[in-house]
Amino acid sequence: MSGTAQLPLDLVHRPALGREDFLVAPSNEVAVAWIDRWPDWPAPALALYGPPGCGKSHLCQVWRGLSGAVAAEAAVLDEQEPPEVLGAARACLLDGIGDRLSGRPGRERRLLHLYNLLAERGGHLLLTGRTAPARWELSLPDLQSRLGAAPAVELSRPDDALIEAVLVKLFADRQLQASPEVVHFLTARMERSFEAAREMVAALDESSLAGRRGITVPLAREVLARLEGTALTAEL
Repeated sequence: MSGTAQLPLDLVHRPALGREDFLVAPSNEVAVAWIDRWPDWPAPALALYGPPGCGKSHLCQVWRGLSGAVAAEAAVLDEQEPPEVLGAARACLLDGIGDRLSGRPGRERRLLHLYNLLAERGGHLLLTGRTAPARWELSLPDLQSRLGAAPAVELSRPDDALIEAVLVKLFADRQLQASPEVVHFLTARMERSFEAAREMVAALDESSLAGRRGITVPLAREVLARLEGTALTAEL
């Protein structure tokens, strides 16, 4: 096998999703404070919004661990009534629901019913979307008023300092050695999102193992070019 590339095993790396694993920075500190504040919310619902890769889904999983919430896809509201969705639960997570309501009156009706049912139980609903609920395309006035009264908290894209910290943590999670030079190189050139950071570290891990190479700036340059080429091809 000498001189040949090592075949990387197709193993799934499980990222840590606990509260202690979430890095707090100005881009997300208000949202983190709201999650920490649960169940002392002033309304039955809380909405988190922001661009892809800003950490909404991670925070949702943190809250789900705290609350024992049922997690449901938006499409479930096309098929099941809220009592079926909830069962005996008093908390529900609808990650991404704000981007999947337009032109779906059945989903709106069931979302309103879900909100009301949780309110009756003294429970809570966590919703997310790319934009604030005030900009969601809703046709039911009652749903508009309820979501309009709920706190809505924005998460912005992470800044350079947070991306650097995330990269360091992701490398450590995989027990990979990456120098500060590699981290600085990547931070200055890659997309500023948690998802991009996870994808980058996973690709570096695979390339390092396959080529039996250390994680260096030249390897980072190669992987970055490959990932950017893949993304460009996907857009065409």
